[in-house]
Amino acid sequence: MIQLNVDIQDLNSFGLPCKVAGYCQVGSIEALDKACHDPKFQNKPRLILGGGSNLLLATDFPGLVIQPAWSGIKIIEHDIDSVTIKIGAAEPWHKLVTWSVDNHYFGLENLASIPGWCGAAPMQNIGAYGAELSDACLAVGYINLDTLVQHTLAAKECLFGYRTSIFKTQPAQNWLITDITLRLLRDGELKLDYPGVTEMLDQQKVQQPSPAQVAAAITRIRQHKLPDPAMLGNAGSFFKNPVISGDTANALLAQYPELPHWPIDDQVKLSAAWLIEQCGWKGRRQGAVGVHQNHALVLVHYGNGNGQQLLQLAGNIQQDVNQRFGIDLQPEPKVIQV
Repeated sequence: MIQLNVDIQDLNSFGLPCKVAGYCQVGSIEALDKACHDPKFQNKPRLILGGGSNLLLATDFPGLVIQPAWSGIKIIEHDIDSVTIKIGAAEPWHKLVTWSVDNHYFGLENLASIPGWCGAAPMQNIGAYGAELSDACLAVGYINLDTLVQHTLAAKECLFGYRTSIFKTQPAQNWLITDITLRLLRDGELKLDYPGVTEMLDQQKVQQPSPAQVAAAITRIRQHKLPDPAMLGNAGSFFKNPVISGDTANALLAQYPELPHWPIDDQVKLSAAWLIEQCGWKGRRQGAVGVHQNHALVLVHYGNGNGQQLLQLAGNIQQDVNQRFGIDLQPEPKVIQV
């Protein structure tokens, strides 16, 4: 059933106020069909809302907000080396990671404590500590809201890249993800070379870590670096680490040799946090919004603010970084502005 004139402040991790004309949860094609053909919302915009952890609501929304309710973790195939699982879009991501390491599977441990739901994971190909969703993804199921036809895309069709996928393109704006299919290994090689991971395991005197111990170590790192959205509104890392050409990187590194960077084929990924911090934004506040004191990539909402204030803050940071370094920072969250 569609609720009218709803404030979804509690449904986004920034805790930003946003009144929407209509809101509903759907867990079947029948419910989705009814919502999409409600006469009050014909020719009105639609917004698909997951866990609200990668979203900046800059204005009120005059259309229908649809939140998927497909849930569950189901083993659909297994062999001596691996297990294939299908997960409903509404399952919290960290719950899935916990399930996987509790069952001694390899593949998701480095993605522990990422907020949000599983259905949103393919959108930006979530990644952390040297791992990405695409490393384990086999397929993504979705429903086209224009036709109400179910589809399944194989991983190679999802066009996964650094914090992007086909689901962030214009043709996919009316695709509602219902489930993801992942392949996890019964044994595997752990990724421990990302800065801080080995050090945290050493602190805990762990010499031969299990996936569960790696997930626990990364959870502790994230808890130290990133604020809890329940306590301080945020969407995690707000800007992508920029990826630039080798020639441009060499010119920058000649001027700023201390700039953290990572080669990717013939390109170079830079640390957005370092760029922002050099511009003096770390820990800086502008009224109800600001940059977290422990991590320059995290924009925060202290309360009683709005999306326009946060968008303005982000724009000021982008302008300063561009003027000093000639780098265009791109936001990770989806910005909703009508």
